Amino acid sequence: MTNVMDPWAEATDAVASRAEVCVVACADAFRDSGEMLASAFGTIPAIGVRLARETFSPDLLISDGESYLVRGAWPVGTSAQGEVEAWAPFRTIFDLVWHGKRHVMMIPSQVDRYGNTNISAVGDYRRPKVQLLGVRGAPGNTVCHPTSYWVPRHSTRVFVPRVDMVSGVGNDRAAQAGPGASRYHDLRRVVTDLAVFDYHPEHGTLRLASVHPGVTVEQVQAATGFPLEAGDEVPQTRLPSAAELRLIREVLDPRGLRDREVAG
Repeated sequence: MTNVMDPWAEATDAVASRAEVCVVACADAFRDSGEMLASAFGTIPAIGVRLARETFSPDLLISDGESYLVRGAWPVGTSAQGEVEAWAPFRTIFDLVWHGKRHVMMIPSQVDRYGNTNISAVGDYRRPKVQLLGVRGAPGNTVCHPTSYWVPRHSTRVFVPRVDMVSGVGNDRAAQAGPGASRYHDLRRVVTDLAVFDYHPEHGTLRLASVHPGVTVEQVQAATGFPLEAGDEVPQTRLPSAAELRLIREVLDPRGLRDREVAG
């Protein structure tokens, strides 16, 4: 029976694509966040935060990508269209970071079982095989405010036993570093094209929270470079509702850019 109090939970007979399942999984990472700056990297996370704000997290703050916070819904990949709520120059972002009023979803090149991530270099740090972005804001993000991750191609190249360089601080290293790193350290979710992970509340290790429709736990394990932690029954990632599908397809991503990031 449809819950009339929650129009976003209405049932749907439409077939959702894998990309659309990933969109709602990213959106759910921002569920009931309150007034937080939602900074999402990647096409599907960008659609997800807009979906979250238009449905169950109306107080999220979303930037136009430059210097304004904007109210409204507009297609991903286009200029922001809507009401300007506030001026947000670069220095304001640092204020939000240091006060914990930001939830970022980043794209790691490597992630280990404790949530340490690497976006800097692959291989020996002194002679890397591949030079990447550098640590950028990853250390400050992970020790100051909620941080989640998006992995568009789940593989053993990304999910590794040990990252080659720690850019984003994981649960083990935050605990080892003491209160200066652990007090506001808050890793939330890892969403991939195969599954959703959270973290074990005691061990701080990645834990399989759900698998996407059509994906098995065995497939996720084969694509992960360390033993998975999972319960006896791993649920399926929820499907988007009919209302959410309409928003995704007609308002937030009418050009279908989501399918370029996750196919099938």
